Amino acid sequence: MVAATWQIEEGMPYPMGVTLTDKGANFTLFSLNAERVELCLFDGENRETRLVLPTRTGSVFCGFVPRVRAGQRYGFRVHGYGETKQGQGFNPQKLLVDPYSKLIDGRPVYRNEAEMALFHQSDGRDNGEIAPKSVVVGADGFDWSGDVRPDVSWGETVVYEAHVKGFTKQFPDLENAGTYRALADGRVIKYLKDLGITSVELLPVQQHLDEYHLQKVRLSNYWGYNTYSHFAAEPSYASDPENAADELKQAVKALHRAGLEVIMDVVYNHTAEQDWPGPLLCQKGIDNALWYWLRPDGSYENWSGCGNTLNIAHRDVARWVADSLRYWAEEFHIDGFRFDLGTVLAREPDFQAYGKFFNTLYQDPVLARCKLIAEAWDIGADGYHLGNFPQPFAEWNGRFRDDMRAFWVWESGNLGMFAERFSGSSDIFNHSGRRPSASVNFITAHDGFTLNDLVSYNEKHNEANGEQNRDGHGENISYNHGVEGATDDKAVLEAREYTAKALLASLFLSNGTPMLLAGDEFGNSQNGNNNGYCQDNPTTWLDWPGKRHVLQDYVRGLIRVRSEIGLLADDKWWDEDEVRWLDSDGLEMGDAGWHNRGSKAMQILLEGGWLLLVNAKRSRQLFNLPQGSWKVSCVPSGKSNYTAEGRFAAAHMGIWILKKAGSDGFEV
Repeated sequence: MVAATWQIEEGMPYPMGVTLTDKGANFTLFSLNAERVELCLFDGENRETRLVLPTRTGSVFCGFVPRVRAGQRYGFRVHGYGETKQGQGFNPQKLLVDPYSKLIDGRPVYRNEAEMALFHQSDGRDNGEIAPKSVVVGADGFDWSGDVRPDVSWGETVVYEAHVKGFTKQFPDLENAGTYRALADGRVIKYLKDLGITSVELLPVQQHLDEYHLQKVRLSNYWGYNTYSHFAAEPSYASDPENAADELKQAVKALHRAGLEVIMDVVYNHTAEQDWPGPLLCQKGIDNALWYWLRPDGSYENWSGCGNTLNIAHRDVARWVADSLRYWAEEFHIDGFRFDLGTVLAREPDFQAYGKFFNTLYQDPVLARCKLIAEAWDIGADGYHLGNFPQPFAEWNGRFRDDMRAFWVWESGNLGMFAERFSGSSDIFNHSGRRPSASVNFITAHDGFTLNDLVSYNEKHNEANGEQNRDGHGENISYNHGVEGATDDKAVLEAREYTAKALLASLFLSNGTPMLLAGDEFGNSQNGNNNGYCQDNPTTWLDWPGKRHVLQDYVRGLIRVRSEIGLLADDKWWDEDEVRWLDSDGLEMGDAGWHNRGSKAMQILLEGGWLLLVNAKRSRQLFNLPQGSWKVSCVPSGKSNYTAEGRFAAAHMGIWILKKAGSDGFEV
């Protein structure tokens, strides 16, 4: 076969990445400190042709190559001053993928020092033959006809956090289990709809890599928070890896057809290049000092905890992030984004709530209508900023998680803190015109114990991760109820069930946006592993029960009740005339009641028609109900007594939901 003879012409500096036309393709790459950029084209036999990008406009190098077609493999070699001078990592012996790659051929492998050396900036050998290549992608031919975005209001939103593979891998009798196709399966979608979910939040589906330390011990990054290509769909989640993008689009379209939103968990705080000894794959070799936050000595600021931190404050990097988000919103019809370690996005280098990047998102007409959710911290100095993100961001409320756990699991008795979190965390979010939905309430998430393990373990059990159980959170505000781990003791199992139900009721009845971890509704366990990021096996794959679990119907009931309580759907801060806080005797809560850590009981009267009985101790509690005739709407168990004299005996820990008679309650 005769290799193609390529020529290159003057190019255009925008759009970024590759723009394919009938006549060829325009290639761009931004680098402020590079001296020269070579575009490298590879034929079917992996023979390489190098073409110097002839045009430079500011920080953008570009060139147009006639006759390029979809499927063409390519990469870049970037020349600059010194390999390590002033924090630079230029090494033209290393082939780099395009940071705008929509498809990549190959995956870098570095399972030992010898293999890593071929991807290191200090190594003088050429790695073009083994290095992954970017692939030119043609126009999107996916048929989106009939697709309608659900546009679920924040007040009606119920988020379900799930991993594409783990959610469906062990789903009973499912074809293409563990893939995008499985996510589009009618039975999976029916399950979500029946549960009452409105929005599915997927752990990262952008293409990611396994870190060096995991490859060395033959483990993998199961969660996917080590993004390699921020424009490409993760191929391992596809039944046909070469068509991963189309399979993901089909899943989104199927979920939309059922009225379900799709939210992507995205990572723009760091890249897969890790720290200085890590691999040279893309950004590090393009312009290390532009892409990353560096210290004066040239080493990385590690505010991400993953070796490097992207410098979103630089306008070229900010545009790259915005271009990536817009691509997913427009080409994949994604409805929203959850930003991992979101504080990094606002660093300049100090946190700026109305800084450059947030202003970029705010004025973008495509992204402004998406749901935006921030994880409000990073590990840098002054990294915790819960409540400080600007509209339209919502935020994962870690205070809700911790305070609700302390109230129920550790029986803190702090009724004032419970009420604050239950009513929407106004102490954190009620400012600058923000609404209660800004608080994304959760009890558990992918990072940490599952709900079952939260009530079954006092200690983490992460030995399988290969780090001598040093990894993962050491303080989980958990309680094993007397036995560590699995047990057949009926009394222990019953106590665990009541605690889990109390936490679930708090989650779904609180003001704000509830988020449920996939599998918590049927007691899924990771056997005490609270950091399953590297466990791509049954430890983290949901263990679907053979018969309906007691928690599934309870969760369905809670979500149904939530949809009926107008105060929650209205997404508003509660007024005094809409909510009454009563003690167990039915009297208005006073200072003494709020500060009585021993009572652990209260009543919440919503809209005059809903009554929530809160018993936070593991023993019987008698309530004198407000005037009126009440019926039970949803209770954690049948172990209760309701008398005609307006007294209700809660037999154990939990929240009992009563409704004014004449409505759709159930007689006790």
